[in-house]
Amino acid sequence: MKVIEQLLIQAGISPIAGVDEAGRGACAGPLVIASVVLHDPFAPELSPVRDSKELSENKREELYELIQSIAADISVVVVPAAEVDSRGVHAANLDGMRRAVNGLSIIPAYVLTDGYAIEGLALPNLAVWKGDQVVVTISAASIIAKVTRDRIMREMDIEFPNYGFAGHKGYITASHTNALIEHGPCVQHRRSFSNVATLIHK
Repeated sequence: MKVIEQLLIQAGISPIAGVDEAGRGACAGPLVIASVVLHDPFAPELSPVRDSKELSENKREELYELIQSIAADISVVVVPAAEVDSRGVHAANLDGMRRAVNGLSIIPAYVLTDGYAIEGLALPNLAVWKGDQVVVTISAASIIAKVTRDRIMREMDIEFPNYGFAGHKGYITASHTNALIEHGPCVQHRRSFSNVATLIHK
């Protein structure tokens, strides 16, 4: 997992920021982008850190607290559904990545992202294929983003109980689709997504 970070650190390039998002493919709720700088990506206590999708909810919560306690710096950006609609998910994601990196109090020497290069970022950065699986700092960012968004969606479920947001977190599951058909979209649904737009224009 640590080859890229190891090569950068051996070359004297640090600190390193990892960036990842959660909620890109959801049709409801915000897009959440996190940037994380670790004192030492090779620290033994970080060995369980993986792509957030590979971890149970309980393990993600546990690692979220660990990362929060030992990270050198963390920056989180929450992009509301309405902004995703107005800008498009890709543009909103790239802008969120820039904002997350620029929101760090530590200026990284290098930025590693999951899959998408950050256009317009005035720092050296590299998009890593499946970065959340092969770069510890990106995996850490994926956990911070995922847990932050899941907590938002659980709160949203209380406000909008008809949709089951606490379970599917706004992704397009069969139960979510059925709820959309029965109740129509709420203000947290992304109207630019085809499954939501179809119901609005029926």
